[in-house]
Amino acid sequence: MNTDIVYLNGRYLPANEAQVSVFDRGFLFADSVYEVIPYYQGVGFRLQQHLDRLAYSLRAIRIAADDDWRSILDGLVERNGGGNLSVYLQISRGSAGSRTHAYDQSMTPTVFACCSPIKDIYALGADQVKGYTVIVSADLRWHRCDIKSTGLLPNILVLQQAREAGADEALLVRDGLLSEGTSCNLFVVRQGVIYTPKRSSEILGGTTRELILELAAEAGIPFQEVDIRPEELANADEVWVSSSTRGVIPVIEIDGTPVADGQKGPLWQQMFALFTRFQHRLMTGEK
Repeated sequence: MNTDIVYLNGRYLPANEAQVSVFDRGFLFADSVYEVIPYYQGVGFRLQQHLDRLAYSLRAIRIAADDDWRSILDGLVERNGGGNLSVYLQISRGSAGSRTHAYDQSMTPTVFACCSPIKDIYALGADQVKGYTVIVSADLRWHRCDIKSTGLLPNILVLQQAREAGADEALLVRDGLLSEGTSCNLFVVRQGVIYTPKRSSEILGGTTRELILELAAEAGIPFQEVDIRPEELANADEVWVSSSTRGVIPVIEIDGTPVADGQKGPLWQQMFALFTRFQHRLMTGEK
């Protein structure tokens, strides 16, 4: 699939023609926020929830940008052939023409979006989903993880640490408590109850995390948003992680030790079925 058309400051154009100032504050300071939104069969998945979170992030760092994001992204997906795409949208504070920490509120934001192909999660069977191996590592990020900032260097370094250890992901610990993964939320299952870290400035409120809790409530599956200590992972029946483009993924090994019997658990199987059924209905319009 050809996905070389991008959006930049009001224009759709080939990626190799898109140019941003070297003085853009997103480039110099990571003074920018972003969203990653999956589109399946050309339909945005939880699009409004993503746009609501984008608006929250923009307000939090005081960037005044309020474009018709839905129209922009739908147009980008259409120009790249529709289908199953991950859309990346980034808004920086813009460029002042020089490098300076202070900024002028009148600056014009830089708006950029691009897309890339992704797998159709709801078309997968549970047996096709690969269970993750993870490590546990210190959370060295800043204290406003609820803002979806492009300042992702700590995430990048710890994910690389995980990959060099032969793992797929890392679970982060701050002040003795688990927070989330490098780009995913965390769930721990014990005796049929789903536990997930409480919403706070220490974690990103994932749109897929919220959907999983909604689906659990509808299905009568008990869940609690609580503090979770890393030592509790040893007694977990199941551990999951979730993200928009990956859905809900079972964790089968942590720091070289299997989670329970090292297999995908029955509650994950149930949640995967609920999740993919929701996704399928959204994409096809079925009731």
